[in-house]
Order: sequence, then C-alpha cells, then structure tokens
Amino acid sequence: MFEAIVDFIKSLYPTENPVPLHAPRFLGNEKKYLVNCIDTTYVSYVGEYVSRFEDEIRQYTGAKHAVAVSSGTSALHVALLLTEVAPGDEVITQPLTFVATANAISYCSAQPVFVDVERSTMGLDPDKLNDFLMNNGILKSDGRCYNKITGRKIAACVPMHTLGHPVRIDQITEICQKYHIPVVEDAAEALGSLYKGRHAGTFGDIGILSFNGNKPVTTGGGGMIITNEEALAAKAKHLTTTAKQPHPWEFVHDDIGYNYRLPNINAAVGCAQMECFADVLENKRATALMYKHFFQDTEIPFITEPAHARSNYWLNAIILKDRQEREQFLAYSRGKGIQTRPVWTLMPHLPMYRHCQCTPLETAQWLEDRLVNIPSSVRI
Repeated sequence: MFEAIVDFIKSLYPTENPVPLHAPRFLGNEKKYLVNCIDTTYVSYVGEYVSRFEDEIRQYTGAKHAVAVSSGTSALHVALLLTEVAPGDEVITQPLTFVATANAISYCSAQPVFVDVERSTMGLDPDKLNDFLMNNGILKSDGRCYNKITGRKIAACVPMHTLGHPVRIDQITEICQKYHIPVVEDAAEALGSLYKGRHAGTFGDIGILSFNGNKPVTTGGGGMIITNEEALAAKAKHLTTTAKQPHPWEFVHDDIGYNYRLPNINAAVGCAQMECFADVLENKRATALMYKHFFQDTEIPFITEPAHARSNYWLNAIILKDRQEREQFLAYSRGKGIQTRPVWTLMPHLPMYRHCQCTPLETAQWLEDRLVNIPSSVRI
C-alpha cells in the first residue's frame, strides 16, 4: 500500500524530486513589487504595501481591523496582552498544536492549561471545555473566572484551527462568554477557511494569522492580528511599533512595546500573493479532493473538512493504524523522496509544559500516534 501512495503523490507532483511538504509558490507580481520597494527605498515598516496588505486581509476575512506583524507567534503574543493576560494567569488551549501557541502564553508569564481535542476537527473540543469549566471554573466578584484547583485567573482561551480545519468555534465562544473568558483564535493555518460562512479568526475577541514560508499565502515571515474592536486594533498597532507616541523628532514611548512590525518588503510579497490566492485556494481544494478519492479505495482514512466548514486544506493528512505503522510510512515515504511528517508532539509531553494542568488527552494522543501530513503544495 505504501508504494501505491508514493506513486500517487509523485503523479500529483511529477516535476518535483524530492516532493516537498508545502513549498512556497510565487506566481504573480512578487518580483515587481519587491523591485518597487528597493527602488523607492521603503523596505522597512514604513511603506504603502504594509497598509495595503492589512486592508486586503481585512476585506478578505471580513474583520473590521487588521494589524500586520512580524510573525504569527508575535501576533499571538500581542493578542494575549490585549486580552490582559498577566503573569500568573492561566490560558486554556489545546495539547495538539504547534509549540508557538503555548510559547506565546509563556511569553506573558502565564500558564497553559491543556483541554483535549476532538477527532472530527482535531481542535479544542467544546464539550470537554465545558466539562472542564463546570468542574474547575468559578466566577468571582470581580467578574472573572478562576480555577478552583489552582486559584489562578483563567484569563483567555486559545483554540487553534488545526491544519486549516475550523474548530466548532461558535460553541467555544459561547461557553467562554458564559465564564467571561476572552477568546483568541489561533487561525495561523486557516487563511481561506470558513466556518458557517464566516472566516476563521473572526469569531473570538481577537484572531491571528500566519504568513510563514510554508503557508498558502507567505510573506517569508509575518503575521496579522484581526479584530472587530477599534480600540484593540489601535493598541495592537501601538504596542507592535515599540509603543512610540507620534512626534516629529522626539522618542517618547509610553508603554513596554515590541518591535514586531512587518517590513514593507515582506508586505509587498503578501500583496502579490493575495492577488493569486483565490486560484491557490481552489488548487489546494482540488488536490485534497484527489487525495480523498484515492484514499477511498484504501483502508487509510484521509482527513476531510468538518461539518459546516470550508477548509483551506493547508496540510493534507492521513490516519495510519497505529504509531508503528506511522513510523514505517514516514521512513518509507521519505526514503522514496516524498516529504512527509508526523503531527506535532503534544504540548504536555514537552519538558517545559509537563507540569501544566491538563484534562485526559485520549483523542490528542490517538491523533499524535497516527496522523501523518502528506505533500500539499499548489500543483503547477
């Protein structure tokens, strides 16, 4: 069976050897806009492409405001600061995620709390979230939710749209509203993904996107904070530009700010990428459909978009029988020039997060043992 899978993947990408997992594609005006940046000397964060890129993402996602930053991780860090996560607080998130999700919580000197995922979305399970808060959460007189076990304030919840497949975000936000817990949506992998007709990242108080080199839209490195709250967007812009007050020549900073600005030269690439994104998205969904049809004739499940969702299929994924078969497939496919990878190691298994409170992680562990990502680049 492994041989048939490898042969099929090679038929999808006949000109690539080895076949990458998700290579960046530059199909439009990237070079033209980069040359323009160089010719005008506006290569840093001051320049027309930054504001243009923000406006294009705002319009595409339907968010009222968008603030460009240097990475998805920095976007998460600032988003948590905007929800007033403070040292000693707790932030609920999922164990099956890229490490940046948990790291951004740690940047705020807060503690992650890991609640298990569900198999259908691979994201935070709203039923298990509700059970956790019913058993552990208590609203106090200050109007905030506290953990009865640890005594710490539960300052935010960060669900992640895993591999671009939306979680049941409407139910998650409804539960968190009941407990007065702000929601920061980690939509780093989900540009172009919709849930019940709304773009991922626009359900919570704040959402974030990533434009890393392996994303469907790349700026080389970059991220975006999206929100419908004007005050949050203004503060995000202020904090990410070193908290510097406007002045013709004086350097006056009124808060601990961050140099998280997206350079104009990166935004220029993003603008060119957005011009082609509709075609890119359809190409990726067509590839996923080909995988779906292929794996229907096998005993290996292919992960498809959840109910009520339209996924960008950032990284296609299959489910192997167990961890042993996962390892065998990874070794075989990579030996044949096909870049495959397992899903991330669960966060509570990493040394810096082993001490964190977590629910039983049966589903997350099941997925870690079996899930493998397969090549997902745009076919050209």
